[in-house]
Amino acid sequence: MASMRKHIDGGSLVVIGTTFGLFVIALFVKGFSHEMLLEAGVFLVSVKLIIMSYKNALLAERLKDRLDEIHGSLRR
Repeated sequence: MASMRKHIDGGSLVVIGTTFGLFVIALFVKGFSHEMLLEAGVFLVSVKLIIMSYKNALLAERLKDRLDEIHGSLRR
């Protein structure tokens, strides 16, 4: 969990919370209808973008570590 907080910034957590809150409100206001599918789609897109951001942060860290390793090898 600590690793996840390292890569997901506060803004992303606010977006997740806000989107989920609005999704729940829409569920109670609109009920289960066609518009609810649209609301669910918006929620899933937001979550997907944040997951992609998290994966990119992990990849960037691994690339940085690998470049540091290569740089260290070249210095020797």
